[in-house]
Amino acid sequence: MTHPTVTRDQWLAERRALLAREKALTRLQDQVAAERRALPWVRLRQDYLLDTPAGPRRLADLFQGRHQLLVQHFMFGPGWTEGCKSCSYMADHLDAMAPHLAQRDIALLVVSRAPLAEIEPFRQRMGWRFRWASSHGSTFNQDFNVSFGPQDRVDGTVFYNYEMRPLPATEAPGISIFCRDEAGEVLHTYSTFGRGVEVMMGTYGLIDLTPRGRDEAGLDHTMAWVRHHDRYEHAEAPAPAACCAAGG
Repeated sequence: MTHPTVTRDQWLAERRALLAREKALTRLQDQVAAERRALPWVRLRQDYLLDTPAGPRRLADLFQGRHQLLVQHFMFGPGWTEGCKSCSYMADHLDAMAPHLAQRDIALLVVSRAPLAEIEPFRQRMGWRFRWASSHGSTFNQDFNVSFGPQDRVDGTVFYNYEMRPLPATEAPGISIFCRDEAGEVLHTYSTFGRGVEVMMGTYGLIDLTPRGRDEAGLDHTMAWVRHHDRYEHAEAPAPAACCAAGG
């Protein structure tokens, strides 16, 4: 690696200039977050039934006694032998986040369209402990625009990330937020797709601090380097998952 080098005083002057830009960005992020919280909500037209290791559960029953539910739409379609690598990269951050989210009245749930019998072996392989439900047999994924069949395509495009766009895949990533009111009814408050899901990829934030950054410019696509964490060279075996998972 080659890069300009300067004296410590010169570096400090440029670092302070960059700090001013970083602080402006932080203030803008705070402003956008406030606007996000101010968005109106939509009451769900149906109470989706999802399959969990503890049996079928309504979406309203998966808040774990909390008022807010964060759902990762994980790309794992029926018949797949393993989940999406990029969605797995996202999910690798969840087990550490879950107890902190719980302290802020937020329950965490991962949802995929594959049947639970296909999801569970992969979850065990990856050593994950977070709750993972199957939406197989329901319209949950289609209604939140992360799964697509022939009926969803118009001239080769589907409705994803709030516009019609070409997307050859049958599954796509996303994050959705739901709120449960005092009457037990569920409301949809927010969803984000595309690069919006990077909010779950804390590793990227650290990579962005380094000299090379993401270093993805010469790749076939931006996340071509990502592997399932047990498929990297010299990957360590994950800690064993809990023997059972709560569904409610």
